[in-house]
Amino acid sequence: MRIHFIAIGGAVMHNLALTLHENGHQVSGSDDEIYNPSRSRLERYGLLPDKMGWDVERITSNIDVVILGMHARKDNPELARAKELNLPIYSYPEYIYQHAKDKKRVVIAGSHGKTTTTSMVLHVLQYHDVDFDYLVGAQIEGFELMARLSDAPVIVMEGDEYLSSPLDLRPKIHHYFPHITVLTGIAWDHMNVFPTFENYVDQFRQFLNMMPTDAKLFYAADDENVRALMAERDEDWSVKTQAYEAFDAQLKDGKTELFTSDGTTVPLEIFGQHNLANLKAAFLVCRELGISEAAFMEAVPSFKGAAKRLQLLREEDNFVAYLDFAHAPSKVAATMLAFKNQYPERKLVACLELHTFSSLNKAFLPQYAESLNPADEAYVFYSPHTLEIKKLPPLSKEEIATHFDHPNLQVFTDSAALQSQLKKYHWKNQNLLMMSSGTFGGLDYQAFVKEL
Repeated sequence: MRIHFIAIGGAVMHNLALTLHENGHQVSGSDDEIYNPSRSRLERYGLLPDKMGWDVERITSNIDVVILGMHARKDNPELARAKELNLPIYSYPEYIYQHAKDKKRVVIAGSHGKTTTTSMVLHVLQYHDVDFDYLVGAQIEGFELMARLSDAPVIVMEGDEYLSSPLDLRPKIHHYFPHITVLTGIAWDHMNVFPTFENYVDQFRQFLNMMPTDAKLFYAADDENVRALMAERDEDWSVKTQAYEAFDAQLKDGKTELFTSDGTTVPLEIFGQHNLANLKAAFLVCRELGISEAAFMEAVPSFKGAAKRLQLLREEDNFVAYLDFAHAPSKVAATMLAFKNQYPERKLVACLELHTFSSLNKAFLPQYAESLNPADEAYVFYSPHTLEIKKLPPLSKEEIATHFDHPNLQVFTDSAALQSQLKKYHWKNQNLLMMSSGTFGGLDYQAFVKEL
């Protein structure tokens, strides 16, 4: 087939394009801007558009399918031409479902932990040579692409609750109708499209109502918002449910060891109560897919995490630097707590970039109150240029500092100034944690931490 991607540069969009290219389809694409790693990967596969921007000449009647990314706008000229030609137009979750409708579908959903939990499941299945398709929102060690579409009988998908496309304002998870689901937790996010907490929760309510009658749901027992949603279920609801809690574990010589059901321990590369809960969810999913406890425990010690999910940047005898994708308040709080508990004897310096629509919205900022408080020193960075791009009103440093309510907080709008501040530290017995869904103004993390 000939498939054209409008807004090919997105994290999932470009991986889907690469996957379909690898499957033998004729793939083309367009975007107004493409950043790394998407740009270099598309170039390596010969799929980088010859010029940036939209060009209606790319859209012809020969195209079999158009896949529309959320980054495009409703008035996109290529989209308009595709409509004129009556070409089939899909959001990527719609397209994925068309591929997956005859498979056993596994969806990991929730406001936080879904990428990591999905990655854990994929790691275990690959370790044991299970044939499966997948879709995940981050790069994982051992996987070239973030998506696979084949004739495998099972597909494991990270279930994003954000909107599907400019033409399809349903959350992506509403397309998948899973047979096996994890609901990791609910904490208000994406304020730009879900303006109230109740509106946000309702997206998950609808998702549960769409599950097939013979489906299985695993949900986080310690999340009060999930428990409230589950309490609405009546006794006639046919979906089988099971609450889960974090695995029991201990900290030994700076490493986390998980207790198995027979009392033995398994060493882990990951840490934190939230990750032990993610791991329990992954275990329950894998068990539903035929993986025994012994087989699961054999695989998990080699799981190192997904890219930017508590990703180790540098480790010395008395210093570590980590990068984490945390940006929503619940994610920031969970990551901070995990990090402080893992290294209780060391001073913690935490840096958070405000980059998303929600995090840069004055009405949402109170949600961050005390989220950075486990840090001894805290820095918040935001770019006024990002505010302009997102068409948000200006923010003052004083407003941000007030809402975070941290006694040792400094706010930066210049990346070079923040880097200069961090380079002043003597990092003996001090750790650095950087959290962002952006790049701190184009910071090369690996190069930077080598200079500390």
